[in-house]
Amino acid sequence: MKRIVTTYLHASLILKITIALVLGIIAGFLLGDKASLLVPLGDLLLRLLTFLIIPLILFTLIVGVNQTNINNLGRMGTKVFVYYTLSSAIAIVVGLVIASLFQPGRGMVLTGNETFDVPDNPGIVNVILNIVPSNIVTAFTEMNLLGIIFTALAFGIAISAMRSSANLGEYGDMLLKLFNALNEASMIILKAILQYVPIGVFAIMANTVGSQGLDTLVSLGGMIGVFYIALVAHIVLYILFLLLFGVKPLDFFKHARTPMLTAFVTQSSAGTLPLTLTAAKNMGISKSLFGFSLPLGATINMDGAAIRIAVSTVFAANVTGHPLSLSDMLMVVLIGTLASIGTAGVPGAGIVMIATVFVQLGLPMEAVALLTAIDALVGMGATALNVTGDLVGTRAIDQQEKRRQKKSLGHPS
Repeated sequence: MKRIVTTYLHASLILKITIALVLGIIAGFLLGDKASLLVPLGDLLLRLLTFLIIPLILFTLIVGVNQTNINNLGRMGTKVFVYYTLSSAIAIVVGLVIASLFQPGRGMVLTGNETFDVPDNPGIVNVILNIVPSNIVTAFTEMNLLGIIFTALAFGIAISAMRSSANLGEYGDMLLKLFNALNEASMIILKAILQYVPIGVFAIMANTVGSQGLDTLVSLGGMIGVFYIALVAHIVLYILFLLLFGVKPLDFFKHARTPMLTAFVTQSSAGTLPLTLTAAKNMGISKSLFGFSLPLGATINMDGAAIRIAVSTVFAANVTGHPLSLSDMLMVVLIGTLASIGTAGVPGAGIVMIATVFVQLGLPMEAVALLTAIDALVGMGATALNVTGDLVGTRAIDQQEKRRQKKSLGHPS
């Protein structure tokens, strides 16, 4: 028994997750609805990962801010926001192009029995206002990632200012040492949690396959297939983007595969954040960059969800017998990009975005009801792409920043 435990602890995490993924699929087909008995094991994984989100964001960002100057932080922040906005818009275009080629939903009709209540969308104005929390405590208790990022930036900049002060320099250094220690403690806890990840992945995958079954896959298989083709097409664009910045794709995906697989199973960009931060650290990305770009990306950068919006919109238009016009597609790009910025990275959030776009285009909510049947199957791929997009942008910007530093020091690039 001891030998088995030792072998498990020393095996690579990606190998354990891959085996857990395969075993989960098999168990789901064998157990069917009984796989729901494994739900608590999956819930425990999500709780453990969520447990670490706040300390990792807070401590990593405070430490990261103090490893660069404010000018650099502002420049990198601008690049990150521009990348996230353009990336989401391009993802919607990719989804529209692929869906227009394959035309999912053509020939299907609504039976009239589908019902769906339109969920509330927070709106872009509220999202912007939520960046500054009215209460610092509720920002943490309500898991307001934008509010937590703002709080970490505020205190990180304040500590940086203290360290530069003749009178407060000693206090600033003491605070930085404290947050450095807390950050290292968080990483030690994360290493322990990583050993449980494969077990949770197995449970979540088994329950997903067991509850969805083959019937759902067959009935809406065309929509699912087109969606995943669009995801692959966007990953190809990621690879070209990495090559453009001189990043080796194989090296990138070697580190990114663990958070990608975990995001695929858990369907939570925010829940996968601890693993995404670890991947960025292993890639050698500057902590001052990934400390804020990845938590921000988990909240506002939703490339997978953006593709989902595009494919779902074409699907709904075909089901209703009114294909999208060029002006409709342009509207999808605009509204979908804004909606993706205002959606939290949690399971089921994609449905909110889809409903928002459908309302604007006058598409029936009954079509959303059809799409909820495959919410988990589509959400898995969307979340994996969301996390991948965050890491791609962060890695490319880091590469560009390092080249800039070399040039400023007079070294050839």
